[in-house]
Amino acid sequence: MWPQDPSRKEVLRFAVSCRILTLMLQALFNAIIPDHHAEAFSPPRLAPSGFVDQLVDGLLGGLSRWDAEHFLFIAEHGYLYEHNFAFFPGFPLALMVGTELLRPLRGLLSLRSCLLISVASLNFLFFMLAAVALHDLGCLVLHCPRQAFYAALLFCLSPASVFLAAGYSEALFALLTFSAMGQLERGRVWTSGLLFAIATGVRSNGLVSVGFLMHSQCQGFFSSLTMLNPLRQLFKLMASLFLSVFTLGLPFALFQYYAYTQFCLPGSARPIPEPLVQLAVDKGYRIAEGNEPPWCFWDVPLIYSYIQDVYWNVGFLKYYELRQVPNFLLAAPVAILVVWATWTYVTTHPWLCLTLGLQRSKNNKTLEKPDLGFLSPKVFVYLVHAAVLLLFGGLCMHVQVLTRFLGSSTPIVYWFPAHLLQDQEPLLRSLKTVPWKPLAEDSPPGQKVPRNPIMGLLYRWKTCSPVTRYILGYFLTYWLLGLLLHCNFLPWT
Repeated sequence: MWPQDPSRKEVLRFAVSCRILTLMLQALFNAIIPDHHAEAFSPPRLAPSGFVDQLVDGLLGGLSRWDAEHFLFIAEHGYLYEHNFAFFPGFPLALMVGTELLRPLRGLLSLRSCLLISVASLNFLFFMLAAVALHDLGCLVLHCPRQAFYAALLFCLSPASVFLAAGYSEALFALLTFSAMGQLERGRVWTSGLLFAIATGVRSNGLVSVGFLMHSQCQGFFSSLTMLNPLRQLFKLMASLFLSVFTLGLPFALFQYYAYTQFCLPGSARPIPEPLVQLAVDKGYRIAEGNEPPWCFWDVPLIYSYIQDVYWNVGFLKYYELRQVPNFLLAAPVAILVVWATWTYVTTHPWLCLTLGLQRSKNNKTLEKPDLGFLSPKVFVYLVHAAVLLLFGGLCMHVQVLTRFLGSSTPIVYWFPAHLLQDQEPLLRSLKTVPWKPLAEDSPPGQKVPRNPIMGLLYRWKTCSPVTRYILGYFLTYWLLGLLLHCNFLPWT
C-alpha cells in the first residue's frame, strides 16, 4: 500500500480533475463542431444502435477518432485486415477485458458502446496511475521531491493529453514504461523486465527500453569488476544482455509470427462478415483469403516493416516534403524541448556523457555531493533514451506524432520543464519544502500557496517569468487544440 504522501495525493487529485475536464470538453466539442470528412479508417457498424448507444456515442464518440478506430475494430473483430497489424495487441486485449466486465449491460448496449465505455474508463485509470508512477520515478531518480512533484503535475496537462484519453495505447504504455523504470531504480530487475516486455506488446517503441536494462547491467559489471573474477562477471553480463534482448523482443516476435500464420500459412483464414469483406474490396484492404502478400517471401517475414512502408509511407527521410512543413512545425516544440534538455545536460556533465554514464567524474571527491533534480547523474540514461526516440521519430516517422510519441514514452519532456520552472520562476522559489505552506511574511493576510503550484502559477499568470509562460502556454495550448481538432477528425494525429 502506498504511503500517505501529500504530494502523491495532490498528483492523483489533479490527474482526476484534468481527466474529467478532458472528457467533458471532448463531448462538448464533438457536439458543437461538425466532423471533418477525413480519409480515415471507418468500418461499418454491424449491429443496430439504440437510443442508449446513440447517447454513449454522443458523450464518448470523440474518443474514437483516427487511430482509435483501429484499436476498437481489433478489439471487436480481431486482426482481419493486413494494415491492422500496425497496432499491437496489448491495448485491444485490455479493451476486451474491460468489455467483459460490462457484459451485464450487453442487453442494453451494443458491443461498440461497451468498447467506448471501456476506452474512457480504462484510460482514465491508466492515466491516473501513470501520473503517480511518474511522480514516484521522479523521486527516485531526481532526489528532488519538488521537481518530481512539478513534473507529475505537468504530465496531467500533457501536450499529448487527448491521446492519453482517446482510444489510443499511449496511456497504458506510459503506465507500463514509467512503472518499469521505477522498478529498475528500486533494483527489481526481473519485475522491470517483465513490465518493459508487456509495454513492448503495447507499442513497438517499447523495444528501445532494452537500453535501460543493458545500461543497468553494465553499471553492475563495472562496479564489481575490481572485486570479483572478471571473466565470470563478463560471462554473467553477456548472459544478462542476451536475456534482456530476448525478453523484450519476444512479444514483438510472437506478434509477427501470428501475422505470418494468418497470411502466409494455408487454412488459417477465418470467416469475415460480408460488410467487412466489401469494405476490403472498396478500399483495397488485404485480408487473409487470397494471394500471399510479398512480405511472406522475405528472408525475415516482418509484416510490421512492410505495413509501415506500404500503407503509411514510413521510412528514412520519406516525410521530408515541402507539403509536410506544417506537421514539422507542429512537432517543433517537443523536439526543441528535448534538444534543449540534451544540450543543458551535456554541457553540465561532459565527462559523464563521454563515459556513457558509467563514470561520473574524473575527481571522485565530486561524487560526495551529486547534483539533484534534472542534472542528477542518474538522468543520463533517460536523456539518451529521449534523444534516440527523437532522432528516430524525426528521421523515420510521421513527425506530427512526435508529441504523443515522446509524451507517453519519456519522463524527460516533464522533468526538464519542471527543472526550468524551479530554476527560473521566482514565484516557486518562495515556496518552502512543503509546496502548500503559507507564503512569505510579506504576503497579504490569509493568502496561501495553492496545494497545486502549477495552478498557482496559472492564477498569477501576469507575474510569471517568460519561461513559465512559454512552458505552460505550450502545454495548455496543445491540450486544448488536441481536444478541438482530434475529436472531430481534424488534422491532429
